[in-house]
Order: sequence, then structure tokens, then C-alpha cells
Amino acid sequence: MGLNYYLGAEKLTHTFEMGPIRPPSEAYSLLIRATRNCPWNKCQFCHAYKGSKFELRPVEEILKDIEAAKTISEGIKELSWRIGYGDGIKEVAETLLNQPQYGQCVHNVALWFWAGAESAFLQDSNTLIMRTPELIQVITFLKQTFPSLNRVTSYARSHTTARKSLEELKELKDAGLDRIHTGLESGYNPVLTYMQKGCTAEQQIKGGVKVVQAGISLCEYVMPGLGGKKMSQEHAKETAKVLNEINPDYIRLRSLHIRPDTTLWSKFQDGDFELQTEDEVVEEIGNFINNLEVTSYLKSDHILNLLMEVEGKMPEDKEKCLNTINQYLSLPEEERLNFRLGKRAGYYEKLADLADSYRHYKIGEVIKHIQSKGENVDQVIFRVKNSFI
Repeated sequence: MGLNYYLGAEKLTHTFEMGPIRPPSEAYSLLIRATRNCPWNKCQFCHAYKGSKFELRPVEEILKDIEAAKTISEGIKELSWRIGYGDGIKEVAETLLNQPQYGQCVHNVALWFWAGAESAFLQDSNTLIMRTPELIQVITFLKQTFPSLNRVTSYARSHTTARKSLEELKELKDAGLDRIHTGLESGYNPVLTYMQKGCTAEQQIKGGVKVVQAGISLCEYVMPGLGGKKMSQEHAKETAKVLNEINPDYIRLRSLHIRPDTTLWSKFQDGDFELQTEDEVVEEIGNFINNLEVTSYLKSDHILNLLMEVEGKMPEDKEKCLNTINQYLSLPEEERLNFRLGKRAGYYEKLADLADSYRHYKIGEVIKHIQSKGENVDQVIFRVKNSFI
């Protein structure tokens, strides 16, 4: 009867609740929503949860969602056998991803299968705000339901990890919480205050150190450009200083971009916040890396970053990262402009792609066309970046 007949299997009609975002590194994770939205929700640069109310979901609801995800996974396994793939679930999962009639729940489980069914991410922005015994109950049930999981991760605010006891964090580690993603953003208190981050550098250090001491892998996110033109130098230096105290497993760069639906937008429009140029942000990242004294992995895995190849194990790859930054900044202005537009338009991935004469020529022609209409190329690039987040 063909694949379409079997795609109507009852088990693939089950659903579970999913939140709006997850870290880039959790793109292939099973997504389980443990809390709704953000308990703080005041950061000036963030649009993700504006207008939404924070809610703690009842544990029973979360467990039912895990069961629903399990039912979908069983349906995909059954489908694989019915159409002759046997244990070749990856092929069936890939087919399901191209079936628009199935919603995001089936697609999430299918993508998770396609990638090996190894990781799960607990949504939304600050799952650790749950009572520790209840979160342990969720993690334990999740691991029991999906024995193939070798990594369970979650977002957590520094303010929350600072308030959790070391014993609680160790209990979460023992239950199976393997990694915490934290939006550090900046380690400079005036920037944190201006952006209404809701925590201090001291709290970030306290929370981060406890997570590391508990044996949970820690990923700290840094936002280049968050200090604007006025506080760029201090933002870079003090953020590195905080991270030197924490020494997390991962430091991830996610460059600032301001959207009209953020509260920072009005400050930008009024001239109170001066946005840096992309070249100035690259300089700031160089300043930040130069001040790092960690053994962390520096990652640049977000589309908003201009030089995504600026990453590596610290301190071994520190010089390589700085050399790439210096290589870009030493280019003539027209070459930097060509790369900026080419990168944002998807023509280039790395700085070395500038050597591709065909792509370089095509981008050059687009620049001429934009300028012939009296438009500013960097303003066009800014509008393109709106679609990235």
C-alpha cells in the first residue's frame, strides 16, 4: 500500500508540548518542555518570550509528554519494519522529515532518530528553577523511558545556579543532567545593569563555579557587541575575567543583533545605545580572546557570528583564532565589505572563501547594484540578519 498508507499510523498522531527555542548545539536533541517561557523575561536584547507568562508545568504533564514522545518513537520503529528497513530507522526518519502533513512533534522525534537518538534538551529558558526533587523525577523518568540517551541538557540562569546548593547540583548530575547552557552574555556589571540581565558578575561566577564543581558540563554564552561602542573594551575584558574564574567546558559566541521587537531597539533608535560595526565587533572578540586564560573550548556556532572559524581549544588554539581575526582586519575595506555581504548572503562560509574568484565577482556585482540605488550595503546586511533569529 506504500509509505503514505503507513504514515497514517495512529502512533504518529500523538503530540507533546514544545517550546520556541533551543541552543544551536541541541539541534538534534529530543525536546521536552519542562517549564514555559522565562521567569525573568526582562533582558533588553531578547525577543524570545516577550508577552508570554512564565509557568512551571506540573510534573504529571511533563511525564505524559515524555510518554507521548515515546509513543511516536515506537510508531517510527514499527513503520521502519513494516516497509522493510528493519532497524534502519534513519532512512524512515529522513522520509518523515519531508512529510509536511506531520507536525513538529513527529519531525522532532524523527530528527532525533536521524541523528542517533542520543541527546535530550529540557525546555524552556530556565528549567533549573524547578524544585530539585521534581526535576530529578523528570530526568529519571526521561532516562528510563529512552535508555539510548547519553546526554540530557538544559538552560539555566546564573542567578538560579548561584542559589542552588552544590549538593542539589550534584543530585541533578547523579540523576542524569549532563550539561547546563547559561547565557552569561557579559561579565561587566554596568552592561548587565543596562541590559537588565538580572544578575551580577559575582553571581555568574558563583553559579558557574558550583556547576563545574558538581561535575556538570557547563556551556557559557557570550554576546560580542552587547556593550555597544561605549563599553566595548570593558565588556570584552571583564567578560574574559569572569570566565577565567569559572573555566567552563564551553564558551559560545553569539554576536548581538537588535530586532525591532526587542526593548533595546528603542534605545538604539534614540541613540542611547550605539551599535558597533561588524568590524568593531571582530576587534572586540580579539580583545576578549586575548584576555582569556581558560582551558575551555571556544565555539562560534551561531549564524550571527561573522568569523565562524574563530574557535578552538584554549589555550592551544588561541593564536590561531587571533591570527584569523588579524587576517580579516588587515584586508582592504572593499574586501571586508565583500566578505561581510557574501557571508550574510550565504555565499561564503569562511574567510578563505574570498579566494573563490567566481563568488567574489558575483558579490562584487551585487555591491555595485546596491550602491547604484543609493543604498548603504551594511544597512542591507543589517536587514538580512533580521531573518537569522
